[in-house]
Amino acid sequence: MTGEFERRHGFPPGANEVRPANRDDQTAARVLAQASLIPTDLVTFYDSIGDVTWADVGNGYFLDPASDVLLRLQEYGAVDIGADQKDHGLVIGSDGGGLSYVAGPDGSVHRTRTASLDEPELDKVADDLRQLLELLERSLTRFVVDGEPGSL
Repeated sequence: MTGEFERRHGFPPGANEVRPANRDDQTAARVLAQASLIPTDLVTFYDSIGDVTWADVGNGYFLDPASDVLLRLQEYGAVDIGADQKDHGLVIGSDGGGLSYVAGPDGSVHRTRTASLDEPELDKVADDLRQLLELLERSLTRFVVDGEPGSL
């Protein structure tokens, strides 16, 4: 399988995993919950899942560990989302091509249009984390079947 992957894509396979949460992940999620910016379903997610790394699906799909989300919040603050820029979200991952996924306080997930988080333009990609995970699963399935990751 490794030879087929490398022949098809021009590079060897990388890490592709869903890592279970450890105590550090769970502690970081609880600290994020205290900041009142993190949706409840994301706290629940981080109680079981440490992070998602699918480096070989298109440019890659990544849902960051809670500790990275917390560090980014502490260093750079929350991301302005919404038409009036009054809501604030957390960067929770990326598509591996420079675009970031931002979770809003209502649970919706948005993707940046550019790599910059300074005055970002965002498109809503999912109503909640569950829908985002379903879209990621479809992208993975499509990639396994025909080598195309979709446009998530």
